[in-house]
Order: sequence, then structure tokens, then C-alpha cells
Amino acid sequence: MILEIAANSVASALAAQEGGAGRVELCAALELGGLTPSHAQIALARERLRIPLYVLIRPRAGDFLYGDLEGETMQRDIEACVALGCDGVVLGMLDAEGNVDVARCRALVAAAGTLGVTFHRAFDLSRDPARALEDIVALGCRRVLTSGAQASAVEGATLIRDLVAQAAGRLAVMPGAGITAQNIAALAAATGAHEFHASAKRQLPSAMRHRHPLLEDMQAGELRSDVGQVRAMAAALATAAQDATRL
Repeated sequence: MILEIAANSVASALAAQEGGAGRVELCAALELGGLTPSHAQIALARERLRIPLYVLIRPRAGDFLYGDLEGETMQRDIEACVALGCDGVVLGMLDAEGNVDVARCRALVAAAGTLGVTFHRAFDLSRDPARALEDIVALGCRRVLTSGAQASAVEGATLIRDLVAQAAGRLAVMPGAGITAQNIAALAAATGAHEFHASAKRQLPSAMRHRHPLLEDMQAGELRSDVGQVRAMAAALATAAQDATRL
């Protein structure tokens, strides 16, 4: 079983690695659902990580209906990831009717070449999850990240289990959203999934001694993946895997 951590910085990525994560999804702006990180962050993460590095390709917050300029931006970001030696990219596009935008996604998957491709939680906004899964399989994606079209993967466990069965090993169905060390083992048992996605983040206190009395909302500390949370999730997942082998 694999634990993937959504890391919003190089520091978060290194914390994920230290805690025992099997893979990092590097992004920026987790508070917006994640956006494409800078070229420098990708390069630094690639230099310093020993575990696989996937990069989120998402040019803006909001929906997943993209125009030509956004599509070109995403393609160039993918080309940069290829050049930097990343292991994979994470992407997703829908059309206005809520179907997978197969044509645009096909171009992005082609740009990724031999890199692994994860289709992200745009999937959860699709009109027909079963049809969307078949489109994603046909695109050649290695996995789909999903909360089972619910606010959390625990709430969406029934659909996730159905998707795992439908996929039948053609790609990995990876639960994400609201996963903790306390629920990951039960979620593994309930869904049959073998890859799991979490951020394991916590807010660090600001080290600033000077404080502006009128701009408190701009003075919060850094949001970072927490080594202890990652380690606890990795341990819970390892125990779940051992228990499964005994059955």
C-alpha cells in the first residue's frame, strides 16, 4: 500500500519523505485546493527527494473547465516537469456538461510522455463517475484521485469501492480528502484501495515578533505537512496491509 502526501512546499515534501510517505504530490496553495507550484520549487524538490515526485498541473482555482490559453499553460508546465525529471503529473479537465474533456486531456497525457499521470478530483465533479472512469482508463492514466464524489473519502467509501471493482486493476483508484491515521485502515478495508492521499498538514506558529494590529489575517504561520502525522498514517497503513495478508 502507498501513502501519497500533498505537499505545498519543498519543506512539506521533505517532511512527507521523513515521515515515510511513498510518494509526494507537490503543489502550491492548498487552501485553494492546490495549484501548480513554481519551477524553482519543482526543481528543488526533484533534487532533494528520494521518493517519487508528482506535480499538480492546475493553473487556477475554481472549476475544471479550461480554455485554450489555460490548456497551453498546462502543457508547458508538463513539459517543464518532463525536463526536470519528475516521476509524474496530476491533472484533470472537464467539459461544460461535466464529462471528462478527453481531447484536451489526451494532449496533456501525450505531453507527459513516459511520466505517470494521475487524474485528480475533477473526477468528483463529473456527471457520470462510471463513464468518467472509463474515459480516464482510455487516456492511459495510472490512477484517479477521488473522495467518492463526497466531501470526504470516508463519506464516499461506497462509490470508491464500486470504482475499485470497476477499474479491476486497469488503474489505481486512490481515496483522498479527510484521511487521517485514525480512519485510513478502516477506509482501506471498506474500499479495497491500495493507494491513499492526504496532506497531513498543520499550521506552524509565526516567528514574527513585529505584528501589525490591523492585518492579522496576513500574519499566520506557514502551513506545512507534519512528520508525525505522516508517520502515524504510514504506520496505520502498514498495519492494515499486514492484516490483509493474514486474511
